[in-house]
Amino acid sequence: MPEVSLKHKIALSLIPRIGDISARKLVSYFGSVEAIFNEPYRNLVKIPGIGSGLAKYISDRSYLEVAEKEEEYVVKHNIRTFFYLDNDYPFRFRQCDDSPVTFYFKGSCDLNSPKILSVVGTRNATSRGRELCDRIIGALAERYPDLVLVSGLAYGIDIAAHKAALNHNLQTIGVLGHGFLTIYPSVHRSTAETMLRQGGLLTDFVSGTLPEKNNFIKRNRIIAGISDATLVVESGIKGGALITADIANSYNRDVFAVPGRPDDQWSAGCNDLIKRNKAALAESARDIENLLRWETEKPAKAVQPALFSEMNETEMRIFDLIRSEGEVTIDQICRTLGIPVSKLSSQLLQMEFRGLVKCYPGNLYRS
Repeated sequence: MPEVSLKHKIALSLIPRIGDISARKLVSYFGSVEAIFNEPYRNLVKIPGIGSGLAKYISDRSYLEVAEKEEEYVVKHNIRTFFYLDNDYPFRFRQCDDSPVTFYFKGSCDLNSPKILSVVGTRNATSRGRELCDRIIGALAERYPDLVLVSGLAYGIDIAAHKAALNHNLQTIGVLGHGFLTIYPSVHRSTAETMLRQGGLLTDFVSGTLPEKNNFIKRNRIIAGISDATLVVESGIKGGALITADIANSYNRDVFAVPGRPDDQWSAGCNDLIKRNKAALAESARDIENLLRWETEKPAKAVQPALFSEMNETEMRIFDLIRSEGEVTIDQICRTLGIPVSKLSSQLLQMEFRGLVKCYPGNLYRS
């Protein structure tokens, strides 16, 4: 597919009632992003599933004008724009069907870092919760200085996690529920500015978007999707942290929860996650690294050239896909290569025995 202009990348994400999944389907149907905006209303309305309402939105060229102004803003402020068809689009996002079609990032962090952990929790953090954040993050930082920590820059556990990461010299990313013209809450601005030098800020909202409630619910999929696992430190029986945990589970990502006393209001959500097997119990950094197998990881050995000549055509296709994506699930391999799961499971097992691929929790495969 030809290179997509930045203006069109931005415009695609601005069309009302067209979510990230539908946007991908439109690009696939038309063959390019530009073709979507060039199609007249009379043709759009005839496409199954679009109808007159969506056709009207898609054919509205004003979104291109808004996108052009946004392009000027991101270029002027050195904000990186990632599009789902770009080569540098984070590989973890490629495993999530509803990851942002277009998002914006400012900072110094590699979004494909080998180890990324999200930490979320209640805005009403207790002193115990803040201490646990610092203790767990500090222990992980000591053993894994390349770890990147992600949270939402909100009150409570979020900001405690960011500050703990900064204090222990880890890079940390804040996922915003608004555009870059705003920092919410404003009292966290100084921390956010430090994060730009030691991590970064990420959002899928254009610069002028205000911090509205639904935006924060939407951004939770980014917190869950960009990381290897999500840790819930404190949460009531309802709240955004539990939404993030549910999304992470839907992505086949590991979820951890710090347990608390049965009568503790701000541990009720964590205890419930553990009780329903929606999260693994995490009392220390060791619990996290053990389940994620971080402590047993060794530098990957280069695959001997002789092994390539021993691979059959199917194995070569599987190996090339895993190597290009960085990490894929068995379901993704099935869909992409059209290999029946019964045959694929056997093939992957043989490749694992020969050291060509490695299997990780959640049926994730890496080369």
